[in-house]
Amino acid sequence: MRKLVIIPTYNEKENIEAIIGAVLNLKTDFHILIIDDNSPDGTAMLVKNMQSEAPDRIHMIERSGKLGLGTAYITGFKWALANGYDYIFEMDADFSHNPNDLERLCGTATKENAALVVGSRYVCGVNVVNWPMKRVLMSYFASYYVRTITGMPVRDATAGFVCYSKEALEKLDLDGIRMKGYGFQIEMKYLIWKAGLKVRELPIIFTDRTRGTSKMSSGIFGEAFWGVMGLRFRKKLPIN
Repeated sequence: MRKLVIIPTYNEKENIEAIIGAVLNLKTDFHILIIDDNSPDGTAMLVKNMQSEAPDRIHMIERSGKLGLGTAYITGFKWALANGYDYIFEMDADFSHNPNDLERLCGTATKENAALVVGSRYVCGVNVVNWPMKRVLMSYFASYYVRTITGMPVRDATAGFVCYSKEALEKLDLDGIRMKGYGFQIEMKYLIWKAGLKVRELPIIFTDRTRGTSKMSSGIFGEAFWGVMGLRFRKKLPIN
């Protein structure tokens, strides 16, 4: 079983070498695909330097600029399917997701034959470290809002630490995914659930970044808020 961790980057020079090293040092043979959006801080050059040490495990796609989180992952998904990966993971570059939890996500996916495993902050209480209370409440109630509007039984709908099976991604028309920011995370989960595939949530501890700058903005939340309404009433979903 081939496993690929997709990590989108924009100005992550403080974190990128450490996060790649942490993934490569796990017992499981994970490969890494960096999707860099022309980071002006030299993130891509640091990745290129590391590629010489493990060229078969570290891969990178460089894009022309900031094109959105969703499009970065779609690019990565297509690359993963074209290159024969069986399990595909999303993970942030800033250590807010613990690399050790990749093995837990993978184990749940393989043992339970799950199409999607969500690294969930809210399936067992609230497991968030170093976030301001305002942001915790916004994130928690965003997931409550998604459950209320869509009926999707996922406690952490906006989670960005997930594992997809190859079959799950092949079930979707990836070019039909509409949301580009963090609403993308909601749309992907919703589509896989609506396709009737098995979804599991696994509790994790989310720790806010200590290096670099967050890419969160009010526009991202606005897209997600209105996009959920659109999801609920779309007549034709991009499901194959």
